[in-house]
Amino acid sequence: MTATLQFHRQTAGSVLIVVLIVCIGLVSMTLVLGHTMLMAYRGADNEVAGRQADAAIEGAVQYAEQQMTNVDERGEMPDPEDYESEAVPVGDAMYWFIGEPDPSDTSNLPAFGLVDEASKVNLNTAPLAMLENLPGMTEDLAEAIIAWRNSSSSAPSPGTSSATTTSTIKNAPFESVEELAQVDGGTDLEILYGNDTNLNHVFDPSEAADGSTEYSPGLLEYVTVFSREPNTLSDGRKRVDVTQFSAALTQLLVATFGTSRGNQIATTVRKASPSRSVLEFYFTSHMTRDEFAKISPMLTTGSGAYVKGLINVNTASATVLECVPGITSDLANQIISTRESQETPVTNLGWVASILGPAVSAQAGPYLTAQTFQISADIAAVGRNGRGYRRTLFILDNSNGTPQIVFRRNLTYLGWALGADERQNLATAQGSPTP
Repeated sequence: MTATLQFHRQTAGSVLIVVLIVCIGLVSMTLVLGHTMLMAYRGADNEVAGRQADAAIEGAVQYAEQQMTNVDERGEMPDPEDYESEAVPVGDAMYWFIGEPDPSDTSNLPAFGLVDEASKVNLNTAPLAMLENLPGMTEDLAEAIIAWRNSSSSAPSPGTSSATTTSTIKNAPFESVEELAQVDGGTDLEILYGNDTNLNHVFDPSEAADGSTEYSPGLLEYVTVFSREPNTLSDGRKRVDVTQFSAALTQLLVATFGTSRGNQIATTVRKASPSRSVLEFYFTSHMTRDEFAKISPMLTTGSGAYVKGLINVNTASATVLECVPGITSDLANQIISTRESQETPVTNLGWVASILGPAVSAQAGPYLTAQTFQISADIAAVGRNGRGYRRTLFILDNSNGTPQIVFRRNLTYLGWALGADERQNLATAQGSPTP
């Protein structure tokens, strides 16, 4: 009896252990299944959020195109007061136009807005001296850039670094600034990016890995390949080339100012040396500033379809302005100070003439403009719950009268570019973990 009872107890104990093991296994499977389902749900949620962000970016670039169309005067930059650029809601998503902070802004926080491509040095047109004035530029790299874009020869141009070979020369214009990484001397990421590894124009904590303590941009901050102006007016008429005296110029002067004054200006111009720029023509013609403002949009330098690479004095930074021949640091700062005091941007160069004077205008004039026809829209977006971060850079060109996307590049891989404050704001607003 005792043995039987003991046997039953041992059997019952074994069964209990087996049952416990089975229960543990079932619970483990349930937990694994639940975790898998949770991960699948989160993955699906992130996928939906990402698609919402992608859709928001497409909506944002159309919004940017509309802003280019709605400017008061052809060649103006869209006024930041006229459009939204920060945490703009689109359904459950939001987008931002990542802009460039004002040089006087010491907050080290991301700025938001559209960026003028004519505020930068054009890699396809800038002479060697202008390239060499760029921060961080080396002599070898500047020479290699000239050789890379030189389509007249398959060999390096005179003075080109011996390191430059025909195997590393494109013999055609740059199609994007990223091509710099393929040019001899441009493979150094510090030269191209500085410490701004996510290209958001501020110094982020994650960029302090090399011991940096403040923002130090690379060449990509200051260069473009897209700036150009049309040599036609909005109504299709050709602009008049001021580098040579012509009947078309006389006709324009007479039509604008009347027979007496128009012929007087024409006579003055005919007797003077040929102008190399619209700004130099202003001094050569001895027009008043008000007269120049009336005629300036109808003038150009060249007979081609476009004038490429001019730098907009209304938007260029002091760093870029100082690259222009003849413009010193003091003159660059004076230009910026004067334009900040103007209520609205002036789309002719008359206001700059009084700052530069005839001598400097003769040097700097061929590289300057007061208009822009290309903007960059660097758009970041998130979907619902602050997830699904996406970022795409667009270049919009309005030189043909209708804004068109001429370049786009996915920048999502560069990582978060909206700053720690915006990340925390999203997390707080959604009551969710920091995205």
